[in-house]
Amino acid sequence: MANVSKMTVSRVINELPSVNTETRARVLEIIDKVGYTPDPSARRLASRRPFLIGLIYDNPNAPYVVKIQEGALDAVRRRGFELLVHPCKRDSESFLPEIQTKIRQQRLDGVILLPPVSESTELTALLKNEQCPYVKVISAELDVPENLVLYRDRLAVADIAKHLVVLGHKRIGMICGPANYRSASERLAGFTQALADLGVPLQDKYLRKGFYNFESGAECGTDLLSMPDPPTAIFAGNDETAGGVYRAAYLKNVRIPDDLTVIGYDDSPLAQILCPTLTTMHQPIFEIGRLAAERVISKVDGVKNGEAAIALIPHLIVRGSSAAPKKTVGQLAHR
Repeated sequence: MANVSKMTVSRVINELPSVNTETRARVLEIIDKVGYTPDPSARRLASRRPFLIGLIYDNPNAPYVVKIQEGALDAVRRRGFELLVHPCKRDSESFLPEIQTKIRQQRLDGVILLPPVSESTELTALLKNEQCPYVKVISAELDVPENLVLYRDRLAVADIAKHLVVLGHKRIGMICGPANYRSASERLAGFTQALADLGVPLQDKYLRKGFYNFESGAECGTDLLSMPDPPTAIFAGNDETAGGVYRAAYLKNVRIPDDLTVIGYDDSPLAQILCPTLTTMHQPIFEIGRLAAERVISKVDGVKNGEAAIALIPHLIVRGSSAAPKKTVGQLAHR
């Protein structure tokens, strides 16, 4: 009906390049007119491929993982693939053998790696040995650019530092993420440098190590707010950690934002549920998942992505949890 080859129709259906705009539009119009839907089973049988992309992660932040999944699913389904979600434990002895088995048993066409799994050089070597295409979602350039979807944490947190300093905060606390997460070290380095550049250095006594979860946020928040001269602002490692700080503040009778400014990171659904709503760094998490899936599928299909990494810079969303400091030294801890 389109007067083109089967290969051209196939390229249009699979959203591959090398089809001119006019031909693509004509084929898509006919597909819509006749109500054609590709048969996934027939496609797999004809090609002897599973059309299956793996999503491998070891991450305690459930909202982040779910949003990544949604973005990846949006891409893989449009391209006729399916998504296999595989949680794992990076520190487990079975970590690498388990993934190798999964790749071989499921005959995965390619994989998406989320942090901190994406930071494993051993896993990268395994994937290369298995000739399994991969794309890393990561906060630093730890691979060749075409294998990366980068989020620039180190640059992004400078906006948080500026926001707090402009509000007038001098006693600023930070709850870091886990030591084995590159994002934690990137955020710490970027925040520390930005505050120093603004003339308000981050004091060691206001720095705590968390685990990107609610529990560590509550524990570290309680510790910080119990100091004789507590911080007037806390940058939490992520929104889950910030939620824990909210709990600590409530139990200490510390009002947000009157007595304490709290800043999160990710802009998860939690950020708008908390009261007051949370000022946080918005990451386009859905878009990150979608772009990672599209890039790995292009690699599977032999389509060159170019040499550049996909780089995304989060942006600050100011909500109800941030305000200028109002209390004097020691007033919070001794209510």
